[in-house]
Amino acid sequence: MRIARLVLLAGLVPAAPLPAFAGTASVAVAANFTEAAKEIAAAFAKETDHEVQLSFGATGALYAQVTQGAPFQVFLAADDARPALAVTEGYGVEGSVFTYAVGKLALYSASADVTGGEAALKTETFDKIAIANPETAPYGAAAVEVMEKLGVYEVLKTKIVQGQSIAQAFQFVETGNAELGFVALAQVVNATGGSRWDVPQDLYEPIRQDAVLLKTGADDPAATAFVDFLKTDEAKAIIAKYGYGIDAGA
Repeated sequence: MRIARLVLLAGLVPAAPLPAFAGTASVAVAANFTEAAKEIAAAFAKETDHEVQLSFGATGALYAQVTQGAPFQVFLAADDARPALAVTEGYGVEGSVFTYAVGKLALYSASADVTGGEAALKTETFDKIAIANPETAPYGAAAVEVMEKLGVYEVLKTKIVQGQSIAQAFQFVETGNAELGFVALAQVVNATGGSRWDVPQDLYEPIRQDAVLLKTGADDPAATAFVDFLKTDEAKAIIAKYGYGIDAGA
């Protein structure tokens, strides 16, 4: 009887809450946002104990992987077209799209003086100019738009070398395979060497970089928490530090 009474009393004691298990969010990230994303992921992990697995590439290439079943849960694009398309085509969560950054373009050289901008492009004293593939990378499309507006595209198009992403275009310039190139301002905003020209934003359409929660991450606590974290003041401060605007009017 005594044993039975002890068992009964034990059954009345509330169970201790189970610890919450940290998860890992799988995030596809446009190449221009590489360094900012790494810093945001570190801050997110410190704040939440969740981890983030980042995969970098050109926006078009990453979206193709999404449509082919890649296990991404969040997509940070370099444009506003593909996140919207993700929702339309059934890969993204309705109502989850938002602008997390506004990208800015820069003309950069590791060796030459490009601070004159338009004048530097018109000197034609260089052999190669790097851009990202305009078919898959929004920064590449913006670079073509700038050259067309300045009236130099037809003259320079034979000198263009294309990277598959803005990261590869930047690498071409850094390694001297191209004397200058159009890169993301974020890639060079904290650089201590080289020369750059911040391209006036009236020469290209705003590069609105949108994020979308993919359906594969809709019920994942780490993925949804990461999307929420991107909207915090802490994340926005990191984004601004890398030279991005934080809304479409920035």
